[in-house]
Amino acid sequence: MKTFDSVLHQEYCLEKYSAGFTGKNFPVETPKFDFKQPKFKVRLNLPKASENELSRQYLEKRKLNPDKFYYAEEFKQWTNTLVHTFDHKALKYEEPRIVIPLYYKKELIGFQGRAIHPNPIKYITIMLDEDAPKIYGYDDVNVDASVYILEGPFDSTFIKNSVAMCGSDLNLINLNISHPVYVYDNEPRNKEIHARMISRIGAGDKLIIWPTTINEKDVNEMYLSGHDVQSLVESNTYSGLEAKLKFNEWKKV
Repeated sequence: MKTFDSVLHQEYCLEKYSAGFTGKNFPVETPKFDFKQPKFKVRLNLPKASENELSRQYLEKRKLNPDKFYYAEEFKQWTNTLVHTFDHKALKYEEPRIVIPLYYKKELIGFQGRAIHPNPIKYITIMLDEDAPKIYGYDDVNVDASVYILEGPFDSTFIKNSVAMCGSDLNLINLNISHPVYVYDNEPRNKEIHARMISRIGAGDKLIIWPTTINEKDVNEMYLSGHDVQSLVESNTYSGLEAKLKFNEWKKV
């Protein structure tokens, strides 16, 4: 620069001196590059439950659509291919399970494995995104209308505009569900369900309190017994003082 344009060189030296750089070699700030790790869409590389005789028969017996779910012959080993969850000890007790996908804003954020054979652990919930809500059916509901909140994905398929909570820490406010209606199992002697219902009544929420003439314990069983479950939930929604009265009547059954 000094050779080709002495005036420009002098201006450059003055600017450098005023900035505090007086030596021949002065530090230059290293540029910062903000690289975000790319996110790849996860797909369920599994056969549909309708393609396996065991899972298809199980679901059809319960009047569920086997095309909505998947089948994993070795559920734990398959899960480990997506996110390492089970150790070698757990893999010894391998089993087939029906896989229930959990989507949120069109992204697969987790799944549940439902045992087909008798097992004390009926459901295993695996989250691929720990920050995502543990919910089933959210992408298919109208959040501006009444949304029925059930505890099981299978039960939710029988009720219009419904979702299933796959975790007790679900925050509906963050999901923009402003008109929730809670649907609990019909188990009048279950103290845990009592506590949940009392909490909802105290908060002023709407919930379903089943008629005392209904003997089946959940929505799926009611449907199999021939009940119009949609009409049942629509005609047995309560809140406030009326909910307290109906709850006290129901729990005495």
